[in-house]
Amino acid sequence: MHRFLRLCAPALVLGVCVLPVSAQWNPGAGQWGKVDPADLRVMTWNVQDGLCSTNTKAEGNNNWCALARITAALKPDVLVLEECADNSGNGTGSGADSVATLTTVLNLFLHGGTDTFNGSVAVGSWVQKYAAGYDLPYVFVSSVSDGFNRNCILSRYPFSDLNGDGKSTIANLPTVTATAWAPGGDGGIRGFAFAELDLPGATYLGNMVMGFAHLKAGSNTSDHDQRIAAAQNVSYFVRYWFNGNGGALPDPQARIADSPAATSVLDALTPVVMGGDWNEDELGNGATRGPADWLVAAQTVGGTTDGTDRDGTDMTLDGALHFSTGSDASHNSGSKLDYIAWQDSIATLRLQTIFISGSNSTAAQPAEIVGFAGGASACSSAASDHRPVIVDLRLPVVDCNGNTIADTTDIALATSADVNGNLVPDECEAIGTAFCYGNGSEGAVILCPCLNLGLTGHGCANSVNSQGALLGATGAVNPDTVVLHASGMPAVVSSIFLKGDVRSTSGFFFGDGVRCVDGNLIRLGTVANVAGASQYPNAGQQLVSVRGGTAPGSGLVGYYQTYYRNSSATFCPPETFNVSNALQITW
Repeated sequence: MHRFLRLCAPALVLGVCVLPVSAQWNPGAGQWGKVDPADLRVMTWNVQDGLCSTNTKAEGNNNWCALARITAALKPDVLVLEECADNSGNGTGSGADSVATLTTVLNLFLHGGTDTFNGSVAVGSWVQKYAAGYDLPYVFVSSVSDGFNRNCILSRYPFSDLNGDGKSTIANLPTVTATAWAPGGDGGIRGFAFAELDLPGATYLGNMVMGFAHLKAGSNTSDHDQRIAAAQNVSYFVRYWFNGNGGALPDPQARIADSPAATSVLDALTPVVMGGDWNEDELGNGATRGPADWLVAAQTVGGTTDGTDRDGTDMTLDGALHFSTGSDASHNSGSKLDYIAWQDSIATLRLQTIFISGSNSTAAQPAEIVGFAGGASACSSAASDHRPVIVDLRLPVVDCNGNTIADTTDIALATSADVNGNLVPDECEAIGTAFCYGNGSEGAVILCPCLNLGLTGHGCANSVNSQGALLGATGAVNPDTVVLHASGMPAVVSSIFLKGDVRSTSGFFFGDGVRCVDGNLIRLGTVANVAGASQYPNAGQQLVSVRGGTAPGSGLVGYYQTYYRNSSATFCPPETFNVSNALQITW
């Protein structure tokens, strides 16, 4: 929907536009983590040849160490890297590393180990040395090379086929036959790669696709034309292949040479994100459209049918700035060459920034680079001539309690309990077994006294709800986080939560309802209804197990019902109260 996102920056990179739920993003104080653990951090970085087999992988004032420290400090969930594998460009060897060799190099970069490329010495600097609990275990190295460089992606999450073509990664888009705005061909000199990511279902409702590329360098007209041709092909590919041009089938015009062919478009909750070194400063182009513009808008800028967002509008292109200086320079020349774009109809922006250690105050330097031998402020310039661009995206999340925060974040921040460790907040998990409906569905239980039969699972019908009041419970029994929830009652009357230790098989009339809870009866508490509903316990009230005398883990069984005022003169006279279904909970 938005081609360039500059609004609210630099305030946005400080987290002002979206309220935070944790305190890990405060770059002025050296905290560069995510606002919300469920946000997905994407980072693109041209590493200027530093990740290659012949490089010295030592602690010290060198590019390898600087790259490892900055990666550890920023901790992206998805990291796309350009200009990897070039030993000649790094000045430490010759030739470009193969896919297998670069894959090994990236493992050493992340995890350390023995550098078999340099005399089998121990690697002295690696990402996990500075961030022990952080990892990007899934790695894809592109097989497409210009004879010098390769692109690669490192991911926190596994790759998985999302559209039925049997592939989870491709090094370059399949050949596009000239059509619409696509001139035909592929993604250019180094390929435009895509990786399909399987995000964890406990947190996210969909998955994600990441596209990445290092487009043709150079300032000549022919260089620009190559970048544009690649971007036009890619934008067509995203619109028609991943998103079916708004329909249900991929490649509806049969112009994309995918083999085997994709069988489905991406689901409506799975965004495409793209990033990389696209080698053109779009803000300096004047009226000339650059590759980033084509990648986000396709043929019609501001259109609603051919853009690369899923809904046919334009994707959003990052407007990342350094958090304090406001600089958008991702290259040390002062140009903005590196970009991230995303389908904003699915993914929304939490924050965006460019990391430039030389522009940080002392207090703003992350702990992971403070020990850099050349000094923290020199870490970025030592690492590469490019600066990493970062965006944190808010994807559609699992949110059972409707508080707009991912359930897994609620659990991580201890705002929701998860006693059984299944990543579902206890307040969202129903427990107990319902019985005592009085509508004939249970056989032995007597019918409601006025034949005011309610819905199975509920109590007898009342004057405002023909289905009857409903009693349920959420939480866990050990330790006790149980909450009893009653609903379907008159709006503002009082309700009494009752516990017994005997279950009556047939039940007996109780006001306008049927009570099956018997034996030693305990009134757990009296609660005023709000909109016909109430719960126990509330603040200041004892736990269900404490008030009811059923110790967690004891194996005792408690039986619960809620009765409530229902004094309508015309409904089932002369009684003036009714009762919910019953609930059995084993402690």
